[in-house]
Amino acid sequence: MKLSVVIPAHDEEECIEATVLGLAEALVQAGIAHEILVVDDHSRDRTAAVLATLAARVPSLRCVVNPRVPGFGMAVRAGLERFEGDAVAVAMADASDRPDDLVRFFRRLEPGDVDCVFGTRWSRESRVVDYPLPKRLLNRLVNQAIRLLFGLRYDDTTNAFKLYHRRVIEGLEPLLSHHFNLTVELPLKAIVRGYRYAVLPNDWLGRRGGQSKLLLKEMGSRYLFIVLYCLIERWLSAGDYRRPEPAPDRDA
Repeated sequence: MKLSVVIPAHDEEECIEATVLGLAEALVQAGIAHEILVVDDHSRDRTAAVLATLAARVPSLRCVVNPRVPGFGMAVRAGLERFEGDAVAVAMADASDRPDDLVRFFRRLEPGDVDCVFGTRWSRESRVVDYPLPKRLLNRLVNQAIRLLFGLRYDDTTNAFKLYHRRVIEGLEPLLSHHFNLTVELPLKAIVRGYRYAVLPNDWLGRRGGQSKLLLKEMGSRYLFIVLYCLIERWLSAGDYRRPEPAPDRDA
């Protein structure tokens, strides 16, 4: 089973090298066949140059350019259209996600009894470092609202750090989000469409370089649109998009 890691990168010259090297080292040590697919989202700094140098050192690294308009969601979607693995994770370019957590997520997916593995940063086993208090309060409010609307026990839908089997990504089309609201669209569609998921704790570390690309004041209406879209699908689609049940064993 091969793992793909999609990393959208916009002006991440200060962070991308450490992120790629950390992931590659952890996955090689764990013996996991993998590719690291970095999507350059119209960077204006030296991100492309850093990646070109890295490609000579990291055999599993592939780099592509987002062919669409700039945006986190567009960059991730470009990666999801091009990944080669049996499963795919979305990881942040700023090294906020720990490579060891990705190894644990992959091991949980391997047995085949779940289709997705979702991370939560708010478990007692999780460690969150340098998460701004205003952003944390807003995060908890939004996630609790989503949890109540959809009747979920899962409490970190907005967490980008998730792992999906290839069949899930194929089953979530069409994807609509251009920006960070894709982090909500992917898991909510997976849940609404009946894919099985496990939840594991993961750590989150504040970035050590560069600037955050998430502008909360610009995301409110976009998050709301995706949440309402998924809620309407749940109410009105009559199960049209639900995961097909496996065929019965003919020898049974």
